[in-house]
Amino acid sequence: MKKIILSLIVSIMLVPTSVKADEGMWFLMFIERLNHRDMQKMGLQLTAEEIYSINHHSLKDAIVQFNGGCTAEVISKDGLVLTNHHCGYDAIAELSTAEKNLLKDGFWAENRKAEIKPSSLFVRFFVRMDDCSKRILAKVNPSMTELEREAAINKEIALIEKENNEGGKYTVSVRPFFQGNEYYYFVYQDYKDVRLVGTPPESLGKFGGDTDNWEWPRHTADFSMFRIYGDANGNPADYAENNVPLQPKHYLPVNLGGVKENDFAMILGYPGRTNRWMPAGGIEQNVKFAYPAWVEGSKTGMDNMKKYMDQSDALNLVYASKYAGVANYWKNRQGMIDALTKFGTAKSKAAQEAKFNKWANLPANKAKYGNVVSTINNFYALTNEKSRHDNYITQLFRTNAFATVGGTLGKQLDTYVKADVVKRAELAPKISGMAEEMFKELHLPAEKDIMAAQLKLYATKSTGYAIAPMVEKIGKENNNDFTKYVNDTFDASIFTSKEKIKAFLELPTAEALANDPLYTLSNDMMTHFRSKSDVIAKAQNDYGASFRLLVEGLRESKIGAIKYPDANSTLRLTYGKVRSLPADKRNDAKVNNYTTLDGQVKKYKKGDQEFDLPTRVLEMNKNKDFGRFADKDGSLHVNFLTDNDITGGNSGSPVLNGKGELIGLAFDGNIEAMAGDVIFDSKLQRTINVDIRYVLWVIENFSGAKHIVDEMTLVK
Repeated sequence: MKKIILSLIVSIMLVPTSVKADEGMWFLMFIERLNHRDMQKMGLQLTAEEIYSINHHSLKDAIVQFNGGCTAEVISKDGLVLTNHHCGYDAIAELSTAEKNLLKDGFWAENRKAEIKPSSLFVRFFVRMDDCSKRILAKVNPSMTELEREAAINKEIALIEKENNEGGKYTVSVRPFFQGNEYYYFVYQDYKDVRLVGTPPESLGKFGGDTDNWEWPRHTADFSMFRIYGDANGNPADYAENNVPLQPKHYLPVNLGGVKENDFAMILGYPGRTNRWMPAGGIEQNVKFAYPAWVEGSKTGMDNMKKYMDQSDALNLVYASKYAGVANYWKNRQGMIDALTKFGTAKSKAAQEAKFNKWANLPANKAKYGNVVSTINNFYALTNEKSRHDNYITQLFRTNAFATVGGTLGKQLDTYVKADVVKRAELAPKISGMAEEMFKELHLPAEKDIMAAQLKLYATKSTGYAIAPMVEKIGKENNNDFTKYVNDTFDASIFTSKEKIKAFLELPTAEALANDPLYTLSNDMMTHFRSKSDVIAKAQNDYGASFRLLVEGLRESKIGAIKYPDANSTLRLTYGKVRSLPADKRNDAKVNNYTTLDGQVKKYKKGDQEFDLPTRVLEMNKNKDFGRFADKDGSLHVNFLTDNDITGGNSGSPVLNGKGELIGLAFDGNIEAMAGDVIFDSKLQRTINVDIRYVLWVIENFSGAKHIVDEMTLVK
């Protein structure tokens, strides 16, 4: 491992040994000093070097970030990659048609030639990381505004990234930690030729649907499989038929032994975002203003998608991916509201901040920290209503394809109008391609209903902060019924068909674009969304500096109990154990830390969109046809629980035993601990995982794709 500079060694040694083992998302480069002894006591049999090494192959070399938002792992010498079904959902939906619906029916490539390349999919390997805090922080000073500070930091970041990318071979990312008090750079290598190998049918991969999402007990085959390809030398390459499967530096062996209560469990992955350092005012703002608007806006969009999705398989495919993404966070945010309210998280944070404020106003600390808490609280008081407003309009942007057209296709058309003949010839194919992609994923009647419903919600519910001027005017003129306006607007707009866009490209005029009703409405809403008063702008600037000081002061005063940085889509390790929840009559398992195929069949509802099952599963369960993947108790285990500390982005992460062997696949958390992104609850927090034996059973026994299992290294 690289030598760690003295200041880091000192800060690491200050971490108390009482840190709870199952809490925290830890940097791999610090495992030896911070966590290795605790992990060994719990069952780890690997050295720190076997987990993270920059000179030799290690566990890190088998873990990839999947398409920028999930995690996956390499599980064969030929670049076979395992991730969640919901992580591969976009790619599977894209490759599906009404005639050949891979999403609905499942798919397993019979050989390498049959593996299918989605249009855009990549995996990112982590190469190394290092500290650059001193270098970056030397470029800033307390007298800078936040914008000046950001500019200075970004200038230095650009230099660091250029110095370490080896002429474009690597992607380098410099990320802030502890609210900008520390900085590290990460070196990655991206592979863009990633092909679908297989997926279970949606009835298994998404069994339980929205009803079971974030719930336990679960019975879901939430997995899909892909393969990484490179050129003949193993380097990243654009898709080509003669590319070959990647020979990875390391891949994970698969353990068939199963798990039991208190077994060691380790997860490596790319958690997206936690807010464990969030002030009390931020939690209160989310619970009372932001999240309720998010939930209501999401539900409005979902309801209007669903009525069209139910009309046909073709329309279901159009909206399946978008609906799944919106639904996931809809339930998450409601769970956050409930959990944060139930546990009084804002109140406990406020008590911590009151304690900090006393320390901050001691004579020795007052000049630096004295105004921190009051400045933070002032910002939240000023922005509570704006946060409600922003979440209503964000869900409009998120659920409707035309709400942001001014900043996407409209921006391209604006450039096209102003360009000369040569430039227009260059731009036209790009714009046509954008239009083709856009209209693959929308149905005009649905988009009209979504926009009309979302505009009404936004205009009538965002009452404490001024709404976009055009929306306000239209609402007043139509008694907040936007149906006729939206219908007329769609009829008049050049953006609502590929043919209209093509016609505009052939005869473009600035006047036609400027007067287009969808274009002007979209620009009006986006401009309003981005705007803020001078008062709020100043408060935001002061808040940024104060939040950074709060985190610095909490660490310095040792008032804060958190010793690790928030998640921010960088590779982390979390460790804990297999751990049950209290007995639950809904679960037929002997111990409430796993579920069985028999339990899944008991949930079966013929023809139900969420709980239907293939007839073959019912027959195989009846005959106890579990093959070599049955547990020693004779049942087939489906999902199991651990107490690892994960969040969104960890989806698809490998669950490993003490030897670094794959035992499961993380895919969800329990709704009782939904406050976990803000505060870790050691009693309630659970990670829900797919048992790797169930994964293999679905591939080999149910699907008949034994050739896929045969390329893995199985450990009995």
